[in-house]
Amino acid sequence: MFRIRRIHDDVLPVNRAALNKVQALLMAQFPAVSQEEINELPAQLRDPLKSRFRRVVFVAENRNGVLGGAVLMHAPDLSFCFLDFIATTPGQVGGGVGGALYERVREECQILEVRGLFFECLPDEPAAVSRLEFLEDNRARLRFYERYGARPIANTAYESPVKPGDTDLPHLVYDDLGSGEPLRRSEARAIVRAILERKYAWLCPPEYVDRVARSFKDDPVKLRPPRYTRSAPVAPVAKTPDDRRVLLVVNDKHEIHHVRERGYVESPIRVGAIRRDLEKLDLFETVQPQRFSDDHILQVHDADFVRYLERMCKTLQGKESVYPYVFPIRNPARPPREMPIRAGYFCIDTFTPLHQNAWPAARRAVDCALTGARAVTRGRRLAYALVRPPGHHAERRVFGGFCYLNSAAVAANYLASYGRVAILDVDYHHGNGQQDIFFRRADVLTVSIHGDPRFAYPYFSGFADEVGEEDGRGFNLNFPLEEKVDGQRYLRVLSHALQAIGTFSPSFLVVCLGFDTAKADPTGSWSLAASDFERNGRAIGRLGLPTLVVQEGGYKTRTLGVNARYFFRGLWDGALEADRKVGARRHRGA
Repeated sequence: MFRIRRIHDDVLPVNRAALNKVQALLMAQFPAVSQEEINELPAQLRDPLKSRFRRVVFVAENRNGVLGGAVLMHAPDLSFCFLDFIATTPGQVGGGVGGALYERVREECQILEVRGLFFECLPDEPAAVSRLEFLEDNRARLRFYERYGARPIANTAYESPVKPGDTDLPHLVYDDLGSGEPLRRSEARAIVRAILERKYAWLCPPEYVDRVARSFKDDPVKLRPPRYTRSAPVAPVAKTPDDRRVLLVVNDKHEIHHVRERGYVESPIRVGAIRRDLEKLDLFETVQPQRFSDDHILQVHDADFVRYLERMCKTLQGKESVYPYVFPIRNPARPPREMPIRAGYFCIDTFTPLHQNAWPAARRAVDCALTGARAVTRGRRLAYALVRPPGHHAERRVFGGFCYLNSAAVAANYLASYGRVAILDVDYHHGNGQQDIFFRRADVLTVSIHGDPRFAYPYFSGFADEVGEEDGRGFNLNFPLEEKVDGQRYLRVLSHALQAIGTFSPSFLVVCLGFDTAKADPTGSWSLAASDFERNGRAIGRLGLPTLVVQEGGYKTRTLGVNARYFFRGLWDGALEADRKVGARRHRGA
């Protein structure tokens, strides 16, 4: 068994290692290609404008390492792709790894909505090869591609030598990706000119490029008749490739945290409502949460606070709950002896109870966020930790607002060891937890869009003049908004927030996702609709960043699932839009 995934850049160590192995494969299997060209591949991933082609690299790998790779060149301006290389390790040649790579390339071309896929194959006629021992391999390749309907373009001068004495001149092969639409002469001339000028500028003089482009006289362009197959071509399957899916990690212990008291809106039904609607999208891959050590939690939360949460919850039995009701305003340095009364020492409100299942549910939510974060560091572009209880109100040493441990902050701190991180909080309430945790750090930018604390929880933080301290000064941004906000107003503010994130140029984005900004949410006062969540998701996706989404608030269960579905549809589409752009900004760690 093996998997195929896309490598977007060489920022992450796992990508850098895989890319190095792909380069080694290319050098071994294509000795005629200059080593300098292969060495430029990482730089071409980071800077698509360098050759006016956007490189797309896929790697096939299993537990033993890299089994093969493919390099695709995308020209959005002319809406075509050129398959530069497919290479497999010795012993992997054939319809296994190589075939899977080619099918993944075709899937990508469909997603990019290109006109067609082009590539070169060495000739399969005896008179056109310099060494007959290569003939059978050349025929095998063309036989393989012909199964997909890809055949050499006929009646052109593409196979003509650039200089006298050139041999083994390749065919230009065209795959219409199952569309059946003819390739017009004008399209073919523009595409061939781009291939020769952008890929072979060092080799092909302008007069040669003109001559070859003008040699495409058939309209529509004709393909060579089939030589090897009689069956219908293999059509691409319309599906979301595995490596483009959003990794979904659901808190499998969230249901044990159920406060059955009137008015307590943070209930288990929230996760079910979201998950049922997400199943309508062919965009998700669900995985089980992994277990992580408490060290990750203790890097962002005070040890005394963490120990108290765990011990207090373990002492409670059955439906017994402890609500904070006495707070250390006068003498915060001396916590009371009795554990239940001490709840107020570690809490910021009177409506976030402790009970026996609060700790294990919150602890598992952290595991879910870290599972998503780890996947992002291993090349996954989008991950979603669907968790409860939420976490963004949990500060370094206090809980509150239904939040006990700050899952998003723990995940952001984990990601920060790989590069700079931006946290974008789009919950109705201020993300005071991550503000408090990262207030003096410059490697994590915290941004929050929320109801003004003059009327919205948590009331004592979230003002615009809270910008960070010491090294973190300037790396905390708050956008407190008025009591009535519609979708257009919100999107304008979100655009400013995203511009600030782009300027920060992080390697990763963590989104604290709240749907309590929706119309008629019992904890908010704004009026966002499903279409607004889709637009917001698309705007966030256009950043083109590896993104972890962590669920926070949202309590109107009748619309919760629909809003989530629209948000993730927009996020996925926005990420694709960013992916299609030549010159899309490549974000690197500091």
